[in-house]
Parts: sequence; C-alpha cells; structure tokens
Amino acid sequence: MDSQEKRYETMAQVIERVKELAQCEGTPEKEEVEMLKSLFYKLHIQEREQQLKNYLDEGGDPEKYVIQPDTAEAEFKAAMAVVRERRQRLFKEQEAEKLENLKKKQAIIEKIKAMVTSPEAANQQYQEFKQLQQEWKEIKAVPAENNTEIWRSYQLYVEQFYDLLKLNSEAREYDFKKNLEAKSRLCEAAEKLSEEEDAISAFHQLQELHQEYREVGPVAKDLREEIWTRFKAASTIINKRHQQHFEQIRAAEEENLTKKTALCEKAEALLEQECQTSADYEAVTKEIIALQAEWKTIGFAPQKMNVKIFDRFRAACDAFFQKKTQHFKEMKERFADNIAKKQALVEQAVALKDSTDWKQTADKMQALQKEWKEIGMVPKKIGDQLWQDFLGACNHFFEARNAANAGTRNTEKENLQKKCSIIEELESLAEGPAEAIQAKMQELIAKFNEVGHVPFKEKDKVYDSYHAALDKVHKVLNANSQRRRMNNFKQNIKAVAKRGEQAVDNERTRLQRKLDQMKQDLKTYENNLGFLSISSKKGNSLIDEMNRRVEKLKADIELVKQQIKEIG
Repeated sequence: MDSQEKRYETMAQVIERVKELAQCEGTPEKEEVEMLKSLFYKLHIQEREQQLKNYLDEGGDPEKYVIQPDTAEAEFKAAMAVVRERRQRLFKEQEAEKLENLKKKQAIIEKIKAMVTSPEAANQQYQEFKQLQQEWKEIKAVPAENNTEIWRSYQLYVEQFYDLLKLNSEAREYDFKKNLEAKSRLCEAAEKLSEEEDAISAFHQLQELHQEYREVGPVAKDLREEIWTRFKAASTIINKRHQQHFEQIRAAEEENLTKKTALCEKAEALLEQECQTSADYEAVTKEIIALQAEWKTIGFAPQKMNVKIFDRFRAACDAFFQKKTQHFKEMKERFADNIAKKQALVEQAVALKDSTDWKQTADKMQALQKEWKEIGMVPKKIGDQLWQDFLGACNHFFEARNAANAGTRNTEKENLQKKCSIIEELESLAEGPAEAIQAKMQELIAKFNEVGHVPFKEKDKVYDSYHAALDKVHKVLNANSQRRRMNNFKQNIKAVAKRGEQAVDNERTRLQRKLDQMKQDLKTYENNLGFLSISSKKGNSLIDEMNRRVEKLKADIELVKQQIKEIG
C-alpha cells in the first residue's frame, strides 16, 4: 500500500480529506485525487460486502437482502465534484495565464534580439538588459509544449548579448560569477533531492529547480558545459527514481490484475457448476465466500481495468447467489406442493380407515400408499406429522381387517414360538469370541427369516424384540472390535513415532481427514433417515439397518477421536 494510503483507514477520513482539498487554495494534485477516489471505493466495497456477510451469517434470506442507502457515497461524490470543478477552473485559469506569460517572454526575447543587432549601444543598453532579465525571472510558467523552445531562444540571445557585444568586462565577469554561484546552489539542491524518500515529491521539487535554472543568466563560456552536466546528472537520478516508482506501481497493479482475473475465472467456473441439491449450493457458497475473502487481500489493478475487473467478479458472484436464491425459492414451492398432496392423501386415508369393505378399501389404501411414495420430500417436522397421520389411518384399517379375517392361526402361533426361541438365542450371544458370535448370529438371522408369518397383532412386538436382540449383539461385536482396533493402533503408532515427528504429523493429518469425512457421512445418514417413509416390513428393516450403521459410525468416530488424542 502506498504511504499516502496508510494515512486513511476509514471512508470518513477520506471524505474529510476531499473536503479539505475542495476548500484549499491552489490546485489539488491529480495523483492524490485519484488515490483518494480509488481508496474510497475500495473501502466502500469492503463495507458493502461485510454488510451482506453479516446479514447471511445471521441467517438472513439472500432473496430479501436490500442494500442500505449510503449517505457516505453521496457525501463523497458531492465533495469530489467540487474538487473536479475547482481543478478544471484552476486549470483553465492557469492555461490562460501560461499563454499570457508566453507572450510576455516572447516580447522580452524580441527586445534582447534587437539589442544583439546594436553592439555599439551595449553599454547604454546593459541596464535595460538586466531589467529584461529580471522581468523574465518574475514571469511564471508557460505552456509545456513551448517551454523548451522559448527557453532555448532566450538563452541563445542572452548568450549572444554577453558574447558578441563589447560589454564592460568587469560587469560581465561579476554577472558570470553570481550566475555560477546561483547555478551551483541549484546543483547542490538537485543532488540533495536524491535523499528524499518520496520519489514523487522529489520529482516535483526538481521541476521547480529546473525552472529556476532556466531563469538564471549564463556563466563563463568555459564553465557552461560543466555546470549544466552536473545539474543534468543530478536530475537524471531523480527522474530515474520517479520512473522506477511508477514502473513498480504498474508492475504490482498488473500482477494484481492477473490474480483478480484468475479469481474471476474461478467464480465463473463455479457459476457454471451444476448444483442438484441444497448441499451442493452450500458447498459452492463456501467456495465463493473464500474467493471474496481472497479478493479483499489483493491491491488495486491498473486504473483503466480496476472497475471493469471488479464488475466482472461481482457479476459472477451475484449471478451465483441469484441462482441459489431461485433454487431455494423453487424448493419451497415444491415443498408446498408436496405438502398439499400428502395432506390430501391423509384426508383420503382417514375417510377410508373405518370402512368394512375389506377388498375394495384395501386396494384403495395400497394405491394411496403407492402414490405417497411417489411424492417428493417435504420439511422434516411437518413431514413426520403427516406420515404419522397417514400411517395411523392405514394401520387402523389393516389391523381391523386382519382382526376380522385372520382369527387364530395355529401356524402363526407356532411361528411366533419359533421366532421367540431364536430371539432368546440371539440375546444369549453376548459372551464368547467375536468370530463365533458373528457366525452364530448369521445362522440365527437365516433361521429367523425362514420362519413364516406370526399373528398380526404380535408382529410389531416380535419385530422390535428381534431387532433389539440384533442391536445388542452388534454392540458387543462393535465394542470388541473397537478395543482390538485401539490396541492395534497403539502398537502401530509406536512404530510411526520411531520414523520421526513428520511421520506422526502425517498420521494425525490422515486421522483428522478421516474424522471429517466420517462426520459428513454421519450427517448424510441422519438426513436420509429423516426422509425415509416406508411402512412395509422391508422398509422397516431398511430403517433399522440404517440406524445400526449410524450407531456403528458414531462408535468409529469416537474411536478416531481417541486415536487422535493418543497421538497428542
């Protein structure tokens, strides 16, 4: 950051400085005006982005975000307009003054030129000549395009006056001496400027020294080249520093442009990325926010491209968030439509639940269940309630039908006894080697599945007991497995530690990545469980299996945490 920029940390400070420039005497420097403008909009953009981030972090709806009125920008524009008007007015005044100064200097040159043609009148004209020199010094700047030529003409005829006319030698030598002293002081001042830290300030001071140098009369002919060479050498150093300063700024700005262009391309690539789910949009959102944070760390691009490249980046970011907003809007609309459909099915099921037309009503209920499965997702809370209401109506009808039609079935009672015996065997599997437990469990599962139906009213109770027993066995197997895995890990980590600290760090990093992935998998499982809506036996088995997976994954997560803790 430029040393001048460091003085301003807030938009209020920038605005205050612009107001000072609007009220001050003289002409505000172009470099400072442009710097203040760029810095204000940099701070302004940062504030806008922070406001949006704070809104989103607080759970705000991107679709409803409204940019707040910015009085600071209006205040800045008003002050800057005054500065621009002042610069334009002063510029015109200065240009008119420069033209008038040019005419005056041209008139002086013509008078000196006329003196050169009358050598015999030199003594009488010397005082007039000195007066013309003084007048020349008092006249300020002329247009830049005329400056060099008018100075050369002036010097030519001044030197001709000294060199060609028979001027009093003593007076001439005295002038030469005074002029040499003056030009030597200017050389010293120019050489001293090499110590000036601010290259721009040194350059501007040098221009003033050059103007003074031009206004000083000639020195002895044999010293003219020497004194000018000295002054020119000091000037070259300052000019080179001034050039290098802006070359460095331009190089840094070009590098910033390259970096910002790369961020634009990344943002545009993310915009084109296909997002199917809300999770996809949230993942891309994190990447966009990361790009925006990186953008803030990069300085200005070249002035002609600074606004364009920002507009490009902002357009890509805005387009993504508009796309995201549209996605969630459509999702809300789908949810609302799905809720209405499921509510209609609930109403139909409730209307049919007390029917005794078993065959026709059963067909209708099954059709309603099929239709239910084809309806998309709804928010979990209201979805759970709708499902409970729908399932309750369906179960009420089918239980009544089964109670009316089934009666007592000896086979189902026998099956009940068989399944209860298998459940008791499962419950007794908690002891013994893990391999034996696993094999026996699989055998009992196969036997259980081979047994036919049980009485309908006992079905849920048997099902719950069966899966409770399975869960108990799985917990024992998982616990044994966790202990074995932890003991193996402790042995392995000792071997890793022998390879050095880097190997330990690598193992810690691997485990942390594994932990992060397992947490993400757990979240996915839990989300899936929330949307499952299957009431058949097969469906209930799927839910239980997923619950076991969730518990297994939670145990694995705890194991990895212990492993990370073991590493230290």
